[in-house]
Amino acid sequence: MAAEEGADGEAPIDRVMADIRRELVLRVARADRDEHRDIYDSLADE
Repeated sequence: MAAEEGADGEAPIDRVMADIRRELVLRVARADRDEHRDIYDSLADE
């Protein structure tokens, strides 16, 4: 089964994978902020 390309030359699976990567990056960044909240807060106060 071949992936059909859209008007911009990007296959639908590529868009899906980009969305998944973006969501993963956001979740990791959020978890890091939550885990190190005290450090971020002290840096913000400087």
